Amino acid sequence: MSEIQAAGSDDGFVGGDDLSPRVLRGAYGRFPSGVAAVCAVIDGEPAGIAASSFVSVSLEPALVSLCVALTSTTWPLLRRAQSLGVSVLADAHASTARALASQVPDRFAGIEWVRDNSGAVFVAGAALWLNCSIYEQVRAGDHEIAVLAVNRIKMHSSVSPIVFHDSQFHRMARSGPYPSS
Repeated sequence: MSEIQAAGSDDGFVGGDDLSPRVLRGAYGRFPSGVAAVCAVIDGEPAGIAASSFVSVSLEPALVSLCVALTSTTWPLLRRAQSLGVSVLADAHASTARALASQVPDRFAGIEWVRDNSGAVFVAGAALWLNCSIYEQVRAGDHEIAVLAVNRIKMHSSVSPIVFHDSQFHRMARSGPYPSS
């Protein structure tokens, strides 16, 4: 493998005042991710958000995390819940992800959901359900990082997850994994 040298003083990087939220959103969108719905019953009604920042954190203890904008009006309600339902959305859930990311009053209109005994809400047909509780919250810039303890999981292995890339929803290609050599 050889190093490629950038020609001239303009190396193609963007920085300083040009590093705007619009530029950053486009750059961050180059990284494909899954989409999770984070939901609970609050005051007798389902409440939820969509998060493309959902990631696994630790196996011991079992932890996951997501990042939520400080401007979210739903997250302050959700973080009061004893349990949160995290649903890794399926490739058929593009409209569900859009609804949960929107500001409409009834985000759950037309969404099939299941409530467990703890009050966690799960989206029907999702690839994975995780019953979680808040482990730690950390403010980071204009977001809050919520670390969640995983209490229970239910996998739906025949369901393919949705992928979010370049501000659009995609289906995963079914060509199989790369060889392990």
